[in-house]
Amino acid sequence: MKIPYSDLSQDALTGVIEEFITREGTEHGSRDYTLVEKVAQVRKQLEDGEIGVDFDPETGTCNLTREEART
Repeated sequence: MKIPYSDLSQDALTGVIEEFITREGTEHGSRDYTLVEKVAQVRKQLEDGEIGVDFDPETGTCNLTREEART
């Protein structure tokens, strides 16, 4: 189920983003980013429509997915 990110409170959205970012726990780029920088990058992707929030009512979990993968 697609959820507009703007429907979430700022605290809930930050929690979803931080959980997504820290889920894997490894860096894959040439530069390490702080959690604050990563959250800002993900928020920008949400605002730009590159990614969206998906909610699974069966498990009660959220995930961030690329828009083209959500259709």
